[in-house]
Amino acid sequence: MFETIIGLEVHVQLNTKTKLFCSCPTSFNHRQNINTCPTCLALPGALPVLNQEVLHKSIQFGTAIDATINQVSYFDRKSYFYPDSPSAYQITQLYTPVVENGKLRIDFEDGSHKIIRINRAHIEADAGKNIHDGDISKVDLNRAGTPLLEIVSEADMRSAEEAVLYLKKLHSIVRYIDISDANMQEGSFRVDVNVSIRPKGDEKLYTRVEIKNINSFRFIQKAIELEVARQIEAWEDGTYDEEIVQETRLFDQKTQTTRSMRDKEEAADYRYFPEPDLKKAVITDEMLEKYSQIPELPDEKAKRYVEQYGMSEYNASVITASKEMAKFFEDIMDEGVSVKNAITWLTVELQGRLKGVTIENSPVDAKKLAKLIKRIEDKTISGKAAKDVLDYLMENDADVDEAIDKLGLKQVTDTGAIEAFVDEVLSKNQDKVEEYKAGKEKLFGFFVGQVMKLSKGSANPQAVNEILREKLK
Repeated sequence: MFETIIGLEVHVQLNTKTKLFCSCPTSFNHRQNINTCPTCLALPGALPVLNQEVLHKSIQFGTAIDATINQVSYFDRKSYFYPDSPSAYQITQLYTPVVENGKLRIDFEDGSHKIIRINRAHIEADAGKNIHDGDISKVDLNRAGTPLLEIVSEADMRSAEEAVLYLKKLHSIVRYIDISDANMQEGSFRVDVNVSIRPKGDEKLYTRVEIKNINSFRFIQKAIELEVARQIEAWEDGTYDEEIVQETRLFDQKTQTTRSMRDKEEAADYRYFPEPDLKKAVITDEMLEKYSQIPELPDEKAKRYVEQYGMSEYNASVITASKEMAKFFEDIMDEGVSVKNAITWLTVELQGRLKGVTIENSPVDAKKLAKLIKRIEDKTISGKAAKDVLDYLMENDADVDEAIDKLGLKQVTDTGAIEAFVDEVLSKNQDKVEEYKAGKEKLFGFFVGQVMKLSKGSANPQAVNEILREKLK
């Protein structure tokens, strides 16, 4: 049996208006190389000037993960040459980062929790982007100099599931405190995974393999599982020392495999040294006090939901996973519906129909969903009919009551009409009535079903049950 050891490095693109060391705008999908200047392009004589907003957002993040915030931090040069890095170095923070020693809690479905330690979060400048077009490669430097917060966990995760739970919680936090849009497809939340294995009970750390720049939670889970299987197979075949080397690998989405990219550099290969063109970064007491005031975080909100609404911890964690989902839920509750129905119709019925559409882009907004729930609660329609109404509303911009009328799903509550349905069913099934009276009580469900079928689902189920029981006495 083997134990998996996982550590994660996440690059979060901060949502500042300008870049880290110059006044060029940050951008995505602008024309290539339009948002550049002598500083971005590393032209001789151009000097960097720190964007103070980056410190403010670092304080917010440090507060959110209960970390130490260093009021004095320093910048360092990390030397490497790639075509998308015109300076041939990256300005980062190796020796004294702005944030250290934080923690983040992940929640499991069974209600248990685990604390993942965060070693550090440091500020660094992003590189540009290489664009490969057939035999030609191009470089777009619009992104060069964009501010990043690199968040480095300890190797505390023991499965792909734990890694994804950590990343989802981290993703949620940076969006709650609004320091990044964390859009994985656009590269605002990029993940590098470090994976190794060891026999259970062994305390030694073995060769660590890095899988770089994976852009979805599903692919991250798959990449980890594939890499763990590859390492275990090599160990069991006796080829571990030859096959498992310290390297950087890529996850190929098409083939669902990982493949070698390059040897993994050691810190010495980067020739780090203090950045000579920048002063120390200073966070004043006033800055610390002002920017440590952050919004309610997912864990705090979930705890409040459990206490305020009496829901389970698991349901609370699902609803608070994104601030948009939590806002949607609170908007439903403002309309005065029951907690149980709000949870079911949001997390099961609506979410199940969105199919890749985010909750904030749902064609059915919170007020409309709340009105649908009210129509169930006031017995205008049945729960089954409400599903048909929701299907209709997902495709058509209509009022809830209009949709109910159009679909002819309003419940029949007139006891006289329901009694007529019941009488017809009983008269057509006299043999089963006799069986029921002889003790075969399971047939009651059959009678209910036949009445509902005859009424085309419009009869009020509670009334059907009451009238049937009376008639069958």
